[in-house]
Amino acid sequence: MKDSTLKKLSSLLFGGSCFLCRGEARRLLCEACDADLPRLPAPRCPRCALASPGAAVCGRCLSQTPHYDATLAALSYDFPADALIHAFKFRGELALASLFSDLLSQKITSGCAVNLVVPVPLSARRLRERGYNQAVELARPLAVAARARLELDLCERTRDAPPQTELPWAERGRNVRGAFRCTRSLTGASVAVVDDVMTTGATLDELASVLKKAGAARVVNWVVARTLES
Repeated sequence: MKDSTLKKLSSLLFGGSCFLCRGEARRLLCEACDADLPRLPAPRCPRCALASPGAAVCGRCLSQTPHYDATLAALSYDFPADALIHAFKFRGELALASLFSDLLSQKITSGCAVNLVVPVPLSARRLRERGYNQAVELARPLAVAARARLELDLCERTRDAPPQTELPWAERGRNVRGAFRCTRSLTGASVAVVDDVMTTGATLDELASVLKKAGAARVVNWVVARTLES
């Protein structure tokens, strides 16, 4: 039996259609669609992951230093990454967590070692409505890849607030101010905070501030996608 026939038979028996184009694929995406993913281009600011000549800390981070120390992002928040993240976040396509975590784990090197992995928490109301926290689904495999302890209850939302996506960028910092609390001391810990998308960075900055006040020595962001401007 020829290889092409075997591939077709395997596809019929075991599935194997690309999530985007529905063509033949051995993984979630076929090779062509995987190649179309908008990988985040270099050079980037090591602190906020926006474009920066020579990969130097950008002017914004120098003038308004965020509480987090670094950001790792796998993709630009552009098509088709935005469509995939929307399906993952709002349509319950949780199988995409493995795709995103694989892309992000490729960015995690020995120099990115952390002790703890913390997903950005959802409010109780939003968790009930959605049924899952997409950041938790990302954090599980990333903690394994990083050989770090996954902490699901370390940080909590203290209040509900409008979704950041519904607000002008200038109001997002005020919207999340005081929205988190840390449940115990983190003296000397190195913490990775996991989320799906980083836009203005307001949520991640507020959470990093809380973690630092609890004693964390270093806080880094691990996000699937970064908007190109903020």
